[in-house]
Amino acid sequence: MKRRTFLKATALGLAGAALSARSWAQVAGANGNIRVAVLGLNGRGKNHLTSLRALPGVRIVAVCDPDTAVLARITAQLAKDGLTPRPYTDLRELLASPDIDAVTIATPNHWHALAGIWACQAGKDAYIEKPVSHNIWEGRQLAAAAAKHHRIVQAGTQIRSGEGLQEAVAWVRAGNLGRITAARGFCYKRRDSIGRAGGPVALPPTIDYDLWSGPAPLLPPHRNSPRNGPVHYDWHWIWAYGNGDVGNQGIHQMDVARWFLGEPGLPRHTLSLGGRLGYEDDGQTPNTQVIIHDYATAPLIFEVRGLPAKPDAAAAAATMDKYRGVSIGNVIDCEGGSIVIAGYFEAKAYDRAGGLIREFQGRDRHMANFIDVIRSRRTADLHGPIDEGHVSSALCHLGNISHQVGQAAVPGEWRERIQGDAPLAEACGRMTEHLAVHDVDLARTPLTLGGTLAFDGAAEKFTGATAAAANALLTRAYRAPFTVPQIA
Repeated sequence: MKRRTFLKATALGLAGAALSARSWAQVAGANGNIRVAVLGLNGRGKNHLTSLRALPGVRIVAVCDPDTAVLARITAQLAKDGLTPRPYTDLRELLASPDIDAVTIATPNHWHALAGIWACQAGKDAYIEKPVSHNIWEGRQLAAAAAKHHRIVQAGTQIRSGEGLQEAVAWVRAGNLGRITAARGFCYKRRDSIGRAGGPVALPPTIDYDLWSGPAPLLPPHRNSPRNGPVHYDWHWIWAYGNGDVGNQGIHQMDVARWFLGEPGLPRHTLSLGGRLGYEDDGQTPNTQVIIHDYATAPLIFEVRGLPAKPDAAAAAATMDKYRGVSIGNVIDCEGGSIVIAGYFEAKAYDRAGGLIREFQGRDRHMANFIDVIRSRRTADLHGPIDEGHVSSALCHLGNISHQVGQAAVPGEWRERIQGDAPLAEACGRMTEHLAVHDVDLARTPLTLGGTLAFDGAAEKFTGATAAAANALLTRAYRAPFTVPQIA
């Protein structure tokens, strides 16, 4: 680790953090070009590059990826358009550069919090992809680092920048549909088997796997899907690196549901029911799941389905189930009607009879909002402030922790457990109908009935019968030198 260089840059960053808003006007980039680096280029990082290139007064000055093949491919594509950012494989060297004002972080989930904290310590503002953390504890440290070092940190919950959704939230909160009775989120997205590798898989020679693994254990990969190989993308379905589709896609829908509810913190209780069903592969996270978060305002219910509407459908032709027209999105039920969000930035309001009342339309300005606030230094203007990103990311972790501390249960057992909760029972009933279409025998391959988690939101600790096992999953054992520091 280039410790001396990195710490020197961090010290400079801390000095910059102490500057007043007026002083920031004197800093290079505050009124001129904002110099941005993109970390992680194989997935969302490509979208970051596209968004940044469209913004006036922004220069992409560096890119970083521990896979030199990915790095070479992206830099070659940029060069065709006359862009020549400096390439890095080690984010520590990038963060030590004084020629960078801000970074966008599109690494795998297990790197999000540490990369964001290091960016804050090095005096860089940061845009961090969702979820902003791999576990609850490190998400709180990230939020604390942003506050301590006076950094602009935007969570990648871009739906919050849609003008239509902002208007819809305000309209519902004003009481136009009465009290919210349930806030639902859906991720019905095709996820095929990643197959079985049968043991450790050889690594591509182009990747620095020590850097890629970072805070996670340095373990040889045990996956090798035809599409993604042994390292890329399918890390989403491995607990050491990802958070399943709850953290991959569900973070958006749970964030929107909580936004509508107006709940600033975490729920009183959480319960998960789900499993990885329909095939056997090297994936670990559920591909079918229902999570309920018990909020005082109304329940927040989130559903995952990775299997298509019908079995044996080719991927190109497969359709997904829909709930009231939604495969990926939200349904916010109220006393006087509902809000249906079938996508990202548009919503429709219906009365109780199903008649369309109003439409809300908008567009994504999330990266532009980040750049605007870098210039103004008015953190209150951020659409996805890191504190909100931490809470919504923690909703994902709560659902996954419930699953991880749960036990296999046959239908009679879990139906008895949830029978007093009508919204949860209804969602689980539809889930079992979906699985029956795929000939999944829940008596032979049972679902995991999660632990009912009682949570102290102020302390961010579990209480009650499952507390010991659940609290052990609030954080992880980090691998030096990639250790998340305790700040909060």
